Amino acid sequence: MKSYCRGAPLLLAALLSAGVLMVQASAALSKNADAIPPPIEALYGSASYKAAAESLQTDIRRSPKDSSLYHWLARCYFELHDFDRSISSWEQAADLDSARSEYHDWLGRAYGRKAEQDSHTKMASALSVAHRTHHEFETAVQLDASNVDAQRDLIAFMASAPENLGGGEDNALNKIRALSAVEPLEGILALADFYTTRKRFEQTSDEYQNVLKSAPDRIEAYLEGADFYRGRGDAALMEEAVEGASKISVSDRRLSYYRGVALVLENKDSDTAEKDLRAYIATVPDNSELPSHSSAYEYLGKLYEHRQ
Repeated sequence: MKSYCRGAPLLLAALLSAGVLMVQASAALSKNADAIPPPIEALYGSASYKAAAESLQTDIRRSPKDSSLYHWLARCYFELHDFDRSISSWEQAADLDSARSEYHDWLGRAYGRKAEQDSHTKMASALSVAHRTHHEFETAVQLDASNVDAQRDLIAFMASAPENLGGGEDNALNKIRALSAVEPLEGILALADFYTTRKRFEQTSDEYQNVLKSAPDRIEAYLEGADFYRGRGDAALMEEAVEGASKISVSDRRLSYYRGVALVLENKDSDTAEKDLRAYIATVPDNSELPSHSSAYEYLGKLYEHRQ
């Protein structure tokens, strides 16, 4: 589970009375079906989300029926942590094109973040929004069973939420089995997420070792393992996962973060670790689908502590 967005972060957690509600997020910015207008893409790609939102609002006034503009406006608000506006924008996108699985999946994520916010002061509201989270993930899967992101989001929700919110262990495992039947690798990764949620870390590690041994051709599989081992402070296995990822795409912009973190955990070659982490901060925008800059700074802090 990715620390930057899912539990990875990213993840997305709402502290509810019955436990922790986890919401998934994608791993790559390029996975969206909707094209983004080039001028706005430049703003979004440089993390200028407020300026991108303002440009999108201008475009929407000219083309109020273009669902993709509302989708990207919602993405900007999501990055700005303005979840009320992101929800409103994705609802408009879904109203204009109700058959788009992606819109419902992202709307579910926004509801999940809203539930997280409300859980601190408005528990009743948080529970209501959590129900909407589940509904949107279910809708996304029903509209397109091949939407693996939506499948993983729904499974992660079920693994963390209580049964009265649509979750529960049996429900999650049933969904994992169904996913495994059509996407075996994703099924293994979803099971690893499940074990992590249940704090069954040895079983999580076993699943990621199975992934690494199978040598998949998808870099995200290796990086999910790297995130898990980073969280466990296991430098050797994290490095193994990062090496596997490097063989898939040596130029992937996330690798400088993972290489730097692995070196910090190993407490070796601090100059290279610092160079990698600073290169990541300088060249990769701060975005919910990527390891956060705050995490990179956190490991720089640990690096400097090691030097003392």
